[in-house]
Amino acid sequence: MVKIWMLTAVLLCPSFLFSQSTAKTARHCGGVLSHADVAGIKQVIETYRTSWLKNDAEPGVESTLLEESVLLPAHGATPVVGMKEIQKFWWPPNAPPTKILQLDISVEEVGGNACLAFARGHDTVAWSVEQDGKTTRTRHGGTYLNVMKKSPDGKWHILQHMWDDQPDEHF
Repeated sequence: MVKIWMLTAVLLCPSFLFSQSTAKTARHCGGVLSHADVAGIKQVIETYRTSWLKNDAEPGVESTLLEESVLLPAHGATPVVGMKEIQKFWWPPNAPPTKILQLDISVEEVGGNACLAFARGHDTVAWSVEQDGKTTRTRHGGTYLNVMKKSPDGKWHILQHMWDDQPDEHF
């Protein structure tokens, strides 16, 4: 099972693999994840979660991503590549007021090396949208896979975020 998740992580981010050209970087990345790395990855996911709950797009949610990050939305939707496109996707101009009411994220597995890792688990998200004087509340649960990249400053970020979900539940 771990081999399948590692293969998935490697296949999802070939651009990262090809960008690592020096022998020094290759040696550095060959090490296993330390306890500090795993804690750092979990902290990024927690910052992502709490930033959404605080409606803190910038710097909150955006601080967990990189300029080259990619979203792979549910149901085979078109990938969203780069921070500018992510901003348009998650925070489109003139969108009706939307509030995240619940965001629970479990981290069920973390693996990888000292530069590239993955985290996977389950999530539940609930939100409300106000439009034309009416508030609609929606919730769904699903699974996610994050490919994580360690920046030169030692901080982890979400390089690629993929999710799938169950049908929406209106409540």
